[in-house]
Amino acid sequence: MVKIQTKAFGEIEVSDKQKISFPDGILGFEFIKDYYLLDMEDSPFYWLQSIEEQDIAFVVIQPDLFIPDYKLKVNNAELESIDIKDKEDILIFTIVTIPENPSEMTANLQGPIIINKKNNLARQAISLDDNHRVKHALMKADKSAIGGSD
Repeated sequence: MVKIQTKAFGEIEVSDKQKISFPDGILGFEFIKDYYLLDMEDSPFYWLQSIEEQDIAFVVIQPDLFIPDYKLKVNNAELESIDIKDKEDILIFTIVTIPENPSEMTANLQGPIIINKKNNLARQAISLDDNHRVKHALMKADKSAIGGSD
């Protein structure tokens, strides 16, 4: 176990098994190669915490939790770049953006995070599915649930 400083939780202990390496970085953060994947207890969300920069962390979620029929559709070179040989070795996350109003949070389906579970190498890929948007709404507003009268 190693102690690290995190953006959300302060100092915590993590296992080396939680270390994820991005040889090419994440879009806009190419200079950061190593992260820890932190589980948020009792939540579908995880934190992807930079090892090098304590103030850089991403909230991520597995897309099949909000799109049950989600299918990863990327160029094979994306998978080969992190040595994925079997689809069973793939772990998929999407980066979540949480605005001031949390009901408007979105997930980036256009740029999924692909992790090779065998070697903990990862990359942010480009989805080839035209239906995958950069800002996919995670929550749909239910107008009938909003109180008030006309």
